[in-house]
Amino acid sequence: MDRTYIYADHAATTKLDPQALEAMLPYLTEAYGNPSQRYAFARPARRALREARETVARCIGASPEEIYFTSGGTESDNWAVKGSVCPGGRRRIFTSTIEHHAVLHACAAMERAGCPVVYLPVDAAGVLPPDTLRAAVTPDAGLVSVMLANNEIGTVEPVRELTGIARQAGALFHTDAVQAVGHIPVDVRDLGVDMLSASAHKFGGPKGVGFLYIRSGAELSAFMDGGGQEAGRRAGTENIAAIAGMAAALEASVLRMEENRVHLESLTERFRRRLAASGLDAVLNGAENRIPGSISASFRRAEGEMLLHRLDLKGIAVSTGSACNARSTELSHVLRAIRVPEEYAGGTIRLTFGPENTAEEVDYIVNCLREIIGG
Repeated sequence: MDRTYIYADHAATTKLDPQALEAMLPYLTEAYGNPSQRYAFARPARRALREARETVARCIGASPEEIYFTSGGTESDNWAVKGSVCPGGRRRIFTSTIEHHAVLHACAAMERAGCPVVYLPVDAAGVLPPDTLRAAVTPDAGLVSVMLANNEIGTVEPVRELTGIARQAGALFHTDAVQAVGHIPVDVRDLGVDMLSASAHKFGGPKGVGFLYIRSGAELSAFMDGGGQEAGRRAGTENIAAIAGMAAALEASVLRMEENRVHLESLTERFRRRLAASGLDAVLNGAENRIPGSISASFRRAEGEMLLHRLDLKGIAVSTGSACNARSTELSHVLRAIRVPEEYAGGTIRLTFGPENTAEEVDYIVNCLREIIGG
């Protein structure tokens, strides 16, 4: 086939949606006023900020005043974890062993500040069973933070059930929904969460912008001190262009969500069939309830880094299930947590398809894997 570079790593980042770019341009050129100013020239920026907040809120079933704009998912996660539990009060945090490092490292920082943290195990599919939280939660629980969908294996967590347990314990509930928002239906009222993190570049928006949903009435300390932006809880002049782009991208993603789901699930099923017919010895990780288009595959006696680089040479971008540093190659904490057999775990790659991927590209990827591993 006439092949260009195949991008199959949409969980890492996505292409900027044309509607997002169009929404951004006025605030990068003519309408560059500071929304905090009271003169007429600032009104377009102030209006864009209000309309973006309304759009984002509508897309996740929230009220506009519950949406706070941030620099992305990492900031939103840090704000939720560090702002909801007072170290001096020693309220306990409960989280899972497969959270994104933005949550895990924030929890580690809270531990260093004297706040106890409980890391809850998941099952072999990466699911945190509600009974595990129910058995572990204690009267001093201050926060439960469990992601809505895992970034490595795509597993969707039973957040609705988990929030009920947290509420009974008197704890706030935060979910890192960075991989979920824009890809599966998300309604904060239905989920019952107190806080939810999202990042624009995961659903066709620009990099460097995201939001944190904070339920009205939920106590959370300010993230940054300074001016009175974001209702006094997150100081700093808002990035109007990026915020407008994020809102446009999210609205477009929600409108196309069902169409994209059907397409991505067909690609996933095609990959499964082609892989099964390839003769390669592999296991697929994660639960059946997963983000559309997300695949984590572990190949026996292979090396994930080798697969990533060999596929890259063949014009294919995927991610790996391990993290390299100068001294060693470590299995990711997610693969360890779901107990992938040792002879498979080191050969793990993650493929995350997007709307522009095709069936022909899936076939080419499997053929390349067969050539690399079987050859």
